[in-house]
Amino acid sequence: MPIRIPGQLPAKEILENENIFVMEEEQATLQEIRPLNIVILNLMPEKEKYETQLLRFLGNTPIQVNISFLRLTTHTSKNTSKYHLDTFYKPFSEVKNKKFDGMIITGSPVELIPFEEVDYWEELQSIMDWSQENVTSNLHICWGAQAAFYHHYGLHKYELPRKCFGVYEHTVLSPNENLVRGFDDTFLAPHSRYTDIEYEKIRNHPYLQVLAHSDKAGVFLAASKDGKNIMATGHLEYSATTLAEEYHRDHERGIETQIPENYFPDDDPEKEPLYRWKSHCSLLFSNWLNYYVYQATPFEWD
Repeated sequence: MPIRIPGQLPAKEILENENIFVMEEEQATLQEIRPLNIVILNLMPEKEKYETQLLRFLGNTPIQVNISFLRLTTHTSKNTSKYHLDTFYKPFSEVKNKKFDGMIITGSPVELIPFEEVDYWEELQSIMDWSQENVTSNLHICWGAQAAFYHHYGLHKYELPRKCFGVYEHTVLSPNENLVRGFDDTFLAPHSRYTDIEYEKIRNHPYLQVLAHSDKAGVFLAASKDGKNIMATGHLEYSATTLAEEYHRDHERGIETQIPENYFPDDDPEKEPLYRWKSHCSLLFSNWLNYYVYQATPFEWD
């Protein structure tokens, strides 16, 4: 089934060329189907590019999904046009009286800043509090996951001695949990971050469970025991070339960045990286949408 997005969203043409089933809002309203309503708080700098990465996997399930994009009012994006934000994104004030089946809170390049010093931290806290009563299940990615660990469960991040940057092998620790249903015993996932949360603190928290872990990259997947909050510390949604783009961008800016581990063939940045985590990303998003959202949300919120 399709994802339902505005007809003029730039990601639409890209997804259609990839054979992702996309339906415009006008056509979707003619179907007698109750779609899942998913709101995305996109905190990434290059919002248009990241929209495509998320929608690619949200559109690869049998469930019709109605997408809304949320923007912050206490922060001005420097890398996305005002036209794009005004056209496709809504402020929190326009959605706070609505109910949503699922919510995604993305990463953000502010991980080295203490949470309380992030200029939009108070607004983000309000949104995360609101989500606990008005959203069936929340998926938090990378810095968004660290923000959820801290805000909801009091778990502090710490700075790594070296950037966690590359594609790492992870082991599924709870194979009977629906979020990792169909996963191989081990799987690959990209990471790009300077901070982490201690594994033992997550594992020992009474309301949390660790679903997948890496000896090199730490906890990758964790969830609250009621399924309300899912935390993914890496980026399964990244395309094959995203880490390469980050690496070359940093070098062009004069930022010393190590070659992403286990990523470029022969560790040669001039060689094209392989896409080795796509199938598990499809599983993650389809499992979340099916078991944590579709199977759990009420048909009518009222």
